[in-house]
Amino acid sequence: VQLQASGGGSVQAGGSLRLSCLASLRAFSVYGMGWFRQAPGKEREFVAAISRSGGSTGYADSVKGRFTISKDNGKNMVYLQMNSLKPEDTAVYYCASSYVSRGGSYYTTPGEYDYWGQGTQVTVSS
Repeated sequence: VQLQASGGGSVQAGGSLRLSCLASLRAFSVYGMGWFRQAPGKEREFVAAISRSGGSTGYADSVKGRFTISKDNGKNMVYLQMNSLKPEDTAVYYCASSYVSRGGSYYTTPGEYDYWGQGTQVTVSS
């Protein structure tokens, strides 16, 4: 199983980036997906998650209203659209997958995820 995240980069505050994650998972549609981030010296933190069908989503309070997670089961892809970026959004961003038995569920803690991507760096300058 491989999760490949891409789309990171350097932007100025107020800018936008779109992260993508390609998952080499069989039956991708039964997996909930999440995005986490880790800044230097800090613990990995939850950013956003989406249910296996894409019908339910959840966000950290710090990104609510600015970030949007989406899932394309036909392409085995999950996306994170990040708008109005702030310097405090600077971190390595990781995508993760977890088998979800209940259709509308998603997870918000790292320990609930089975597979992780390699991370992509996002740097926001003021």
